Amino acid sequence: MSAQANEADPGRWSRRLGGGWILLLLIALMVTFSLLRPHAFPSVYNLMTLAVDAAILLVLALGQTFVIITAGIDLSVGSVLVFASVIGARVMLAIGGASGGSFGTTDASWGVVALGTVAAILAGMLWGAVNGVLVAVARIPALIVTLGSMGMALGFAQIVTGGLDVRAVPELLVDHVGTGTIFGIPVLILIAVIVTVLVAVLLHLTRFGSRTFAIGSSAEAARRAGIPVQWQTVQIYTLAGALAGLGGVMALARFSTTTIGGHTADNLTTISAVVLGGTSLFGGVGSIAGTVIGVFIPIVLLNGFVIIGIPPFWQTVTMGAVLVLAVYIDQLKRRARQRS
Repeated sequence: MSAQANEADPGRWSRRLGGGWILLLLIALMVTFSLLRPHAFPSVYNLMTLAVDAAILLVLALGQTFVIITAGIDLSVGSVLVFASVIGARVMLAIGGASGGSFGTTDASWGVVALGTVAAILAGMLWGAVNGVLVAVARIPALIVTLGSMGMALGFAQIVTGGLDVRAVPELLVDHVGTGTIFGIPVLILIAVIVTVLVAVLLHLTRFGSRTFAIGSSAEAARRAGIPVQWQTVQIYTLAGALAGLGGVMALARFSTTTIGGHTADNLTTISAVVLGGTSLFGGVGSIAGTVIGVFIPIVLLNGFVIIGIPPFWQTVTMGAVLVLAVYIDQLKRRARQRS
């Protein structure tokens, strides 16, 4: 099919937006909450808060998108985020000369922050590479591999810290990244936007992305076509780990602590967001635009429920129902593709 035909194919753009219905659901939710609380929900402050809440989750979900497109899954992203934030915080404390038991902020320089950030991302990449090798080379199911690394990454983080959060973070990181703004836009949002654009280009406009879709459609066919399936799979899980490491630094900047116990649901939340965004659990189908929309569904639900006074526990119930609906629709689309 020619490039012009691809651009003219409405189904192609529909798939990139998660099938369309999830975008309509997001718009419907925002309109409903705006009508119910016109002075609170659609305010600039609240919408900015929504975006900041979604920023870290979005960075995690971007990596999850690549993994699920290959028909894999990564249950370890939340624990890897925690491990990476612990390593980053420890490195910043060690190089900055502050005590590991100190509280509040330190006066570490940008150089220390940069080294801590690199250490956190490398720590995330390490876990991702381990996952990728075990999945692609040892041929252990991704569900089992990442379930195991989820427990190990969190366990190692607790061993390093003695089970206590690291609560001393460079003031520069907190003030300029965690709560800082550029032209009125929070830095965390800008980081998420930049990463999203880069990852979208990688997935949709490069050979790396084409190979990712090919593996998800049929690993055997991809192998026969000359694609190095094992190496590509290792790279994809390593990318997911790197993004989890970056998410760890963003969380460290936002909360001024490592929040060891605060990311137990990140794995399921990111999987839900990616599936809601139209990425098929069976592989071969997915988009970054859909993931962006899918990430905002749970964030908007939780924020809207709090504003209109509904107990936030209903957000979990509603998300579960929407997730089941999304998977059911995915199955219907898959059967339709097989029939055609």
